[in-house]
This record gives sequence, structure tokens and C-alpha cells, in this order.
Amino acid sequence: MEASLSLLFQQLGIALGLGLLVGLQRESAASQLAGVRTFPLVTLLGTISALLAQSLGGWVVAAGLLALAALIVIGKQAEVEAGKPDAGLTTEVAMLLMFGVGAYLVTGQRAVAIAIGGGTAVLLHFKGELHDAVARLSANDLRAIMQFALLSLVILPVLPNRTYGPYAVLNPRNIWFMVVLIVGISLSGYIVYKFFGEKAGLLLGGALGGLISSTATTVSYARRTAQVADASHPAAVVSLIASAIVFVRVGLEIATVAPAFLRIAIWPLAAMMATLVALVTLLWVWWRGQSDAMPAQENPSELKSALIFGGLYAGILFAVAFVKETFGDRGLYFVAGLSGLTDVDAITLSTSQLVNLNRLDASYGWRLIVVATMSNLVFKAGTVVALGHRALALRVCACFGAVLLVGILFLWFWP
Repeated sequence: MEASLSLLFQQLGIALGLGLLVGLQRESAASQLAGVRTFPLVTLLGTISALLAQSLGGWVVAAGLLALAALIVIGKQAEVEAGKPDAGLTTEVAMLLMFGVGAYLVTGQRAVAIAIGGGTAVLLHFKGELHDAVARLSANDLRAIMQFALLSLVILPVLPNRTYGPYAVLNPRNIWFMVVLIVGISLSGYIVYKFFGEKAGLLLGGALGGLISSTATTVSYARRTAQVADASHPAAVVSLIASAIVFVRVGLEIATVAPAFLRIAIWPLAAMMATLVALVTLLWVWWRGQSDAMPAQENPSELKSALIFGGLYAGILFAVAFVKETFGDRGLYFVAGLSGLTDVDAITLSTSQLVNLNRLDASYGWRLIVVATMSNLVFKAGTVVALGHRALALRVCACFGAVLLVGILFLWFWP
């Protein structure tokens, strides 16, 4: 009895607190319909209705919701008659939502109800910031977001979740999930770039470049130094930071697909990244205080790019299974080195997936990923030599060489 009474007061107390939180925000926004007193009452009404519904039936909650809706209509009519109508419906919808939150405290999970109530207050409070953010997004930016929604919310759920073809490694939903993962990482960097790209200094510019595409960032900066030799030092810093972020991407991808595998693969990747970070820190301190605008970045959510990556991932997944079956584990290094030249994500995800399915030993898995990252560094060094200024090539190749040496030592001596 005491336990049930304690639970009852906890539910009512949480409903009161959430209602006060949202009501406080609406009061500060000068809402005429509901404020710091009305919202707690609305939330408590939802909780009491759900409590009564346990013995009287669900119609009590429905009746409470209809009564609240009727009061909202009356309140809006009073605003119109007073000549102070509010063109928006934010407060009205918030009242209905908080009634639902109060009811859900009784019938659902408390943590979810608290999260929704708190999230509602935050969403209402940051109205100006959200409107400013939307205003700063161009038509192309919105197109990128909607294309990502197409990839993740429309295409992904309808794909079959079963394996096809030889070696039973081609799962359409799994393949497309990897596409969504990579596009999501790149899109997050792209959106941040849209807000800070023009003002990004060396550190932020390199970090965003690594999230979007380290190879594209390196090529862009290398081309700029071909005409402006003085840009070699900042270009080197940004390119090296972008390459360091690649190791963060790889770790995130492994953690998403095969968390247990990350405990094995993290050490060589962390050592290579630490080496690169230490070297780029020296360069950055030398050039500290300078800034350099990022070059224009392309939309990473293009359907064509997503299809290409999906095909590349599926191809590598099949190639790894085929080579392992035909030539054994030793032949996989050629696949990793070849695929890593232009894209580390595909080989990382495919290898992690095979390790997670126990189709590939983890001791070979981390080696394949390290070989792919080394191959990617060699490719980027080649582009810098071919497209950039000699000063940039010397800096980048020296730093990449140190990282390659660390990778070779791990491949040779690490168990």
C-alpha cells in the first residue's frame, strides 16, 4: 500500500514538475492562452485521467483530451474577440502534448515521458535559434537533408533483411544501412560546415574535411597551393587533420557494426592517429593564429554517390569472401590495399561485418583495416605530390611516412 502510494505521488510530482517547466517557458514567451499555472494543471489532468482509466476505462483519457481541446477552442475564440489573436498554434499543440505526457507517466515508461516533457520545453525555448538555423539553410542544404531522409527513412525500411548470392554475405538491408551510416557521418560534417565553414580555422576546417571527405579535402587544398606557395603550411595542417579524423571515422564504424571487434582494432588505429596528431600539432603551433577558408564542399547525400558507395561496399564484401575462400586469409591484403586507395569506409565496414558474423578472424580483420588506411595515406600523398606545391608535398609525405612506419611496425610485431 505504501509502495503504491509512493509511486502515485512520484507520478503526480513529475507531472507537476514537467508542466511547470513548459509553463515557465510559455510564460516567458508571453503566451496569452496558457502559462506557468495552466500547463502544470494540464499535465496533472492527463495523469489523473490515466489513473482513473485504470478502474473506469480508457474513455476517461479520451474525454479529458476532448475537454481540453474544447477549452483550447474557447480560449482561441476569446483571443479573437479581444482583438489579440495568436497566428501560431505552438501553445495549443504543446498543451495537448503535455496532457499526453501526463497520461503516459502512468501507462508508459517514466524516462520516456520525462524526456518528451523536457525536450518540449527545450524545443519551445530555442524558437529563435531554430528559425535562424532554417533561414541559413539554402535550397541545396535542405535538399541534402531530404535526400538523407529518403535514404534512411524510405528506402532502408523496405529492403529485405536476408542474404543472397554465393557465400551468403550480400544482405540488401545491411548494405543500405552501411550507406546510411556513411552518408549520415558525412552529412553531419557538411551541415556544420555550412554554418562554420567560411569562418573555420585550421583545426575546425581539418575536422570538418575529415568528416565529409579527407581525400576531397586534401585534393582541394593541394590544388590551391599549386598557385599560392604561401598556402602550403596551412594546407598541410588541414590535410593532416582531415586524415587524422579518418581514424575517428573508422573507429566509429567498427563500434557500430562490431563493438567487440573495436577492443582489438583500436590499438593500432589509435597509435597511428596519435602519431599523426602529434606531428600536426607541431605544424599547427608553428602556424598558430592563422586561418584559412575551407573550399566549397559537395552535398554528400546525392543518391548517385550513395548508390556508388553501396555497390563498392557490396563488391568488397563479396571480394573478401571470395578471396578468403579461394586463396585464404593472405590474399585479403591485396583486396584491402586496393580498396583502401580511394575509400577506407567500405573495407572497414565489410571487414567489421565479416568479423561480427565470425566469417573472418579478428586478428586478420584489424590488419586488413590498417592496410587499407595505409593505402589511403599513400594515395593522398600521391595526389599531393601530383597536384600541390613542393613544400606541401614535403610536409605531408614526411608526416604520412611516420604514420606508415607505425602501421608497418604494428603489422609486423603486434599479435
